[in-house]
Amino acid sequence: MNAREQFESRTYAKVDWRLIPFLFLCYILAYLDRVNVGFAKLQMLGDLGLDEAAFGLGAGIFFIGYFFFEVPSNLLLKKFGARTWIARIMISWGALSAAMMFVQSAWMFYAMRFLLGLAEAGFFPGIIYYLTMWYPSRLRSSRTALFVSAIAVAGVIGNPVSGLIMDSLSGRLGLAGWQWLFLVEGLPSILVGIWVYFRLDSSIAEARWLNAEEQALLAENLAAEDQHKREVRLLDAFRSRQVYALCAIYFSLMIGLYGISFWLPTIVKAFGVKGFLQVGLLTAIPYAVAVAGMLALSRHSDRTGERRLHYVGNTLSGALGLVLSGVFAHQPVLAIIFLSLGTLGVIGSMPLFWPIPSAFLANTAAAAGIGLVNSVGNLGGYIGPNIPVWARKFTADPSAALYLTAGSLIVGALLTWFCIPANPAAPAAARPAPKPAPGR
Repeated sequence: MNAREQFESRTYAKVDWRLIPFLFLCYILAYLDRVNVGFAKLQMLGDLGLDEAAFGLGAGIFFIGYFFFEVPSNLLLKKFGARTWIARIMISWGALSAAMMFVQSAWMFYAMRFLLGLAEAGFFPGIIYYLTMWYPSRLRSSRTALFVSAIAVAGVIGNPVSGLIMDSLSGRLGLAGWQWLFLVEGLPSILVGIWVYFRLDSSIAEARWLNAEEQALLAENLAAEDQHKREVRLLDAFRSRQVYALCAIYFSLMIGLYGISFWLPTIVKAFGVKGFLQVGLLTAIPYAVAVAGMLALSRHSDRTGERRLHYVGNTLSGALGLVLSGVFAHQPVLAIIFLSLGTLGVIGSMPLFWPIPSAFLANTAAAAGIGLVNSVGNLGGYIGPNIPVWARKFTADPSAALYLTAGSLIVGALLTWFCIPANPAAPAAARPAPKPAPGR
């Protein structure tokens, strides 16, 4: 390794330590506040007199609000800066998440979930876009994996914590366990949101913890990559056929993610597990497997520069895991093993996916394109929680929902294979130059 490579390695390590652990913490809180309703469901449905269909609608309606404000939110992040806008998002979603403790009816449940989606819209794609302002494409998958692994860690830590809150605080001060759950897990987002304003820098130029040489290196690497990108304007994102293909692929992945996230506690409880803490500990296993597998896959993808085959292979293995978990649903040990494979196939595919749009989009097109893909894709979060409800209308097999979810992953894998270039995240300079037209 020569002197420049050593300097570059030290500089990116400095950026890693400054940004990734903090963004990781923010996303753990975001994901907990989004999906803790799946744990609250174990108690709140009986308290409020809601049925499974009402829960599926309320869980999914979050993504309708999310859809409407996603692209505008990402454009506003670009306008006002990451520090101000991410802080606004976290404070508002934390307040609304805590206010879920006051829900008393199905309509209040729907309204609060919709508003929570509006408040949180723009956080995830905003961070994905924010990472493109610091890292070139060749480093993005592994950093995205470290950020996205917060989903899995939220499951490893959050599910047992959620179970502990509900077990230990139920009835205190006249509040049910699910009310304490929303309150205790909502307030930290407000506090960390305030911290965001003082911690994050909106650009390389604002980062006083970098010296002039380090700032110049980061800016130079991004500029060298961006000069090869042709889709840079707002309209470019909406005209790109590849962007719409990515919307459909991400839609299929989100069906899997939120189908697992919202129903995993219910699936595990159906094994006959007693106590919310025990349910939380068992549901942590698939997420722990997903963390380890995700980090290994993303590092290998960055090292090889290959995205498509990694994504297709992992989602297909996830689909197989979900199918087999349904087949062996009456054998809890095997079911958990295969659910772990299915969870890795979903969560582990996210850091393989997100370097793809930023490989050909830059500037305003990147902000809009990433927001569009995430907003349309996350409508799958409305479908995923409702699949078990809809499946019961056609079959009594409780595993049918797992088979349908696996089918969505297979569709996404096929779309990826046939609609996405073999290596879209490779540096443009490494791609073969177009042949000149005859006669030139």
